[in-house]
Amino acid sequence: MTTRNWRIWAIAALAIVAAAASIQLAMGRVAMCRCGYVKLWHGVVNSSENSQHITDWYTFSHVVHGIGFYALLWLVGRRLPVGARFVLAVLLEASWEVLENTPLIIERYRAATISLDYYGDSVINSVSDIVAMMAGFAFARKVPLWASIAAVVSLETMMAVVIRDNLTLNIVMLIHPIEVIKRWQMGG
Repeated sequence: MTTRNWRIWAIAALAIVAAAASIQLAMGRVAMCRCGYVKLWHGVVNSSENSQHITDWYTFSHVVHGIGFYALLWLVGRRLPVGARFVLAVLLEASWEVLENTPLIIERYRAATISLDYYGDSVINSVSDIVAMMAGFAFARKVPLWASIAAVVSLETMMAVVIRDNLTLNIVMLIHPIEVIKRWQMGG
């Protein structure tokens, strides 16, 4: 693929990210943490500042999104140029970020998961989550399949051990909450 083609795909991806940020601002999402400052890393999950700074524990889930989107789009669209698949992945992730920050999903998180104090992402966190997905996509494109699988298993396991949550548990609890998982996640 030529440099010119990559520029076109990159511009399309950046336009999608800008649109997602603009939509979230129009929805009333805060641009940055109401605490008045921005941190590169916020590691306290049960905190009003979670999902408000640039990165947090859930950033790893978005890397997993990127690996998963790469695999999915390779399976269903391998004839598409990789740049087009990348833009589709960005569109999927940006769409999720907008949906995730609607009152419907925020309330679902609060009712069905351990995220009792979750009030949605700041826009800076949301954009960072999209960038993390891009990194996961790029990683999956460059490494052998076994390395992508190892990365997903490692990240999911690390998150389950450290914060008792990960992408898999998040999906399960959003779709069909299981009380024993919720108790375990709450430390019971």
